[in-house]
Amino acid sequence: MANLNSAIDSVFWDHNLSSPQTLEGTARSVPGEPFPVDGARASRSHRIQQLSLLREGFPLGVIPAFAPSSDKRLGSFSLNSLLLSPSSDNWWAGLVGQFKPKKLFTDVKTSIRNIRKAEEWDLQLFKDATKHFVDKSLYSVGLWTQIAIGSSSSLLLSAERLGDKDGIRKKLIFVHPLEKHDLTVEAALPDLFLDHKGRFWDVPESINFDVSSLAPETTGLHYRFGVHKSRGDPQQVNATAESSDDAAAPASLMPGLCAKAAVSYRAKRLLWRPKEEEEEDEDDDSPVYLPYDLRLKEPHATVSGIVGSSLAAWITGRDGMKRSPISADAFGSACITFQKGRFSKLYGDLTRVDARVDVSSASALAKRIFHAIRGSSGSSKKTDEDASASSPRLNLIFQQQVAGPIVFKVDSQFEVGAGKYGAEMEDVIYSLNYSLRLLESGKVVAWYSPKRKEGMVELRVFEF
Repeated sequence: MANLNSAIDSVFWDHNLSSPQTLEGTARSVPGEPFPVDGARASRSHRIQQLSLLREGFPLGVIPAFAPSSDKRLGSFSLNSLLLSPSSDNWWAGLVGQFKPKKLFTDVKTSIRNIRKAEEWDLQLFKDATKHFVDKSLYSVGLWTQIAIGSSSSLLLSAERLGDKDGIRKKLIFVHPLEKHDLTVEAALPDLFLDHKGRFWDVPESINFDVSSLAPETTGLHYRFGVHKSRGDPQQVNATAESSDDAAAPASLMPGLCAKAAVSYRAKRLLWRPKEEEEEDEDDDSPVYLPYDLRLKEPHATVSGIVGSSLAAWITGRDGMKRSPISADAFGSACITFQKGRFSKLYGDLTRVDARVDVSSASALAKRIFHAIRGSSGSSKKTDEDASASSPRLNLIFQQQVAGPIVFKVDSQFEVGAGKYGAEMEDVIYSLNYSLRLLESGKVVAWYSPKRKEGMVELRVFEF
């Protein structure tokens, strides 16, 4: 089914979305905004771990990606590779490199043209042509290391330098699993966020302390609480076509110290499942097909949902900002899933549709309904954030087997109540998924987002 955990994860500052804007391959969603489209959710595996496995299936171990650059001459196409990966029993490290070839090809082509036009051989022209190969803006490099602390805790440190940007991006992640909880401490300098309009924001300093209960697989209670601190004004980076240089940063990314808690309840009900064939009717000589993905092995129809509430207290950072010291809200999602096929045969054995309705802010939706009933003009004074949060989102996810382990998937999101026909497409992600039967529920995902003009190849395990 569509991932319902996005409802509670989107309340906090550490919800990772896939993006090749950095070598880490992730950006955070902005708290308080509509839940992101399901296909944007990042893999649970670290990017360096993905590259370590993906390079076995790509020529020369080079994995392509597309992401707009701050310098348009660099283009969007890049080549990524894991250069080094030493490890021991309780420690590993990795060095990742990235190369953007467009600017190099353009500059070298121009230099060759100048050499041909020269009446005499000029050594300086040749030197100028070779200098293009050492242009630092073409190359990005990142270093990761993870250290096991004790029997279960781990510390991950990373630093990366992007060729088209100044400074070094640094991050620390400490994870300590408890008996029925996970304790996580994260610090990033800077931290990259992605809002629902496709704009990226760099927060100069971001620190998170979070305690989360283990999320239930089907039905149960889930809660989280933590403290977030950010410092410095957010800066917009790599503006897309829908962005503007003078756009105001989301209020939740502004400097301040905030304590937040959220609790949710998730439930699932089976509507239909075909009866199992009797063993006596089976032919011993008939071939047995194993599913390409264990989580997609059964045809079914289910309905599921999640409801929850959050409480936030801004301890600092309220001066000069329209932020309430204490605020509470409710959120929820409802989803219906239908799957035909067992995803085990070569053709036509998987068709799956998920339809999910999200309400990211029940209070904003209630105000919108109240103003609509009264016909009040006060709703016109709402900010863009309030207007966006007040609109429910409809997510439609379609998956179709192409051949064997290859599945075509479309993740789309519509803003209800907007546009000419009562709903307007807000985001869509296209992807091809290659399921890895040896991993039981793992797949290689190649996705592209027209809205962000981004695309990358990822490895996802026990995610669909």
